[in-house]
Amino acid sequence: MDLSRTLVVILAGGKGQRLEPLTRDRAKPAVPFGGIYRIIDFTLSNCLNSGLHKLLVLTQYRSRSLNSHLRDAWQINFNPALGEFLESLPPQHRVGESWYSGTADAVYQNVFAIEEEHPEAVLILAGDHIYKMDYRHMLRFHEERGADLTVGAVEVPRAEAGAFGIVHVDATARVTGFLEKPKDPPPIPGSPGLCLASMGIYVFKPQVMARVLEEDARDTSSSHDFGKDIIPKMFASHPVYAFSFVDENKKEAKYWRDVGTIDAYFDANMDLVSVSPLLNLYDHGWPIRTSPTTAPPPKFVFAQEHAGGRVGVALDSLVSPGCILSGGRIQNTILSPSVRINSYAVVQDSILFEDVNVGRHAKIRRAIIDKDVQIPEGMEIGYNHDEDRQRGFTISEGGLVVISKRTVL
Repeated sequence: MDLSRTLVVILAGGKGQRLEPLTRDRAKPAVPFGGIYRIIDFTLSNCLNSGLHKLLVLTQYRSRSLNSHLRDAWQINFNPALGEFLESLPPQHRVGESWYSGTADAVYQNVFAIEEEHPEAVLILAGDHIYKMDYRHMLRFHEERGADLTVGAVEVPRAEAGAFGIVHVDATARVTGFLEKPKDPPPIPGSPGLCLASMGIYVFKPQVMARVLEEDARDTSSSHDFGKDIIPKMFASHPVYAFSFVDENKKEAKYWRDVGTIDAYFDANMDLVSVSPLLNLYDHGWPIRTSPTTAPPPKFVFAQEHAGGRVGVALDSLVSPGCILSGGRIQNTILSPSVRINSYAVVQDSILFEDVNVGRHAKIRRAIIDKDVQIPEGMEIGYNHDEDRQRGFTISEGGLVVISKRTVL
């Protein structure tokens, strides 16, 4: 297996409608996560940790924030003199004047860029999932099986399988069926309570991929999606295998999250402030890289606990560089860089993005506040949803209050 002959294609053009309003001004992969990261940092870190240094990132929807992050945080990790690159590609309008009409169409529109690299394998990844994975295991599996296509898959409880594309395999892991969000999904052979869900990760033989995508592009009835169209068309006539996810997170349960809704996104973030998080960010053997910061260390000031409770304190929280807790208190909360919590303010069970300023005596609970928002003195958020709606805030199905970027209060 020659990693230098493997080309990675990252699908990063998703609109992320279920994450609005966080995705009104940015693509889903560019949404902040865990204080200092962006969602795409996990996929990109997996690539570098796996020894993969030839990456094409296919962008589309409101890509400026994402492109800026790729430039500022990631270009330094690639040496063009060694043939390494991280290249962002917008839609090429190869077919008519349309944008990408599906995941397969996104790759098809950029087949010319793929062919120019003459790869032996094409690894296709989603840029909007949270997980740790050494892709070398999957590439080796693909090569050993002589597969035309290998699908990355993770075990999920059969009761939850209706939310995923489900791969049915035989005893050799060869794909014998694929169902998109089935009501009665087939279990894994020998494990009646589990199903194999597609992770949106694929390894292709380049020549086979180009031919299949060309045929799919001519099919006017196709939705041009890997899960809905390509896999179902291929498994009956090509050697298609499923690779069971090997987790580098080193926890008992495998960790893979599609943070596609506000509530799922919030839950994945809140896991990070628990005593024993499911996702380990402190593993030096599998680092998650992101943009370097020049912000100073976080600062906690005022310790007047016996003089009206003016104390700067953070409990069970993540506090990023540049933050100042100036007599304010946070608990079960994630602060992105350069957030300020002013005196007597209380923030609980919340996520605050970069440069949010919380005024004195303000109270916030179960909220996500996007960057640059200024919370006025004494305002309460998350305590009365009727008032929150009247202010124009978004309320999720789970009762989270979301305040969009640069909202003026």
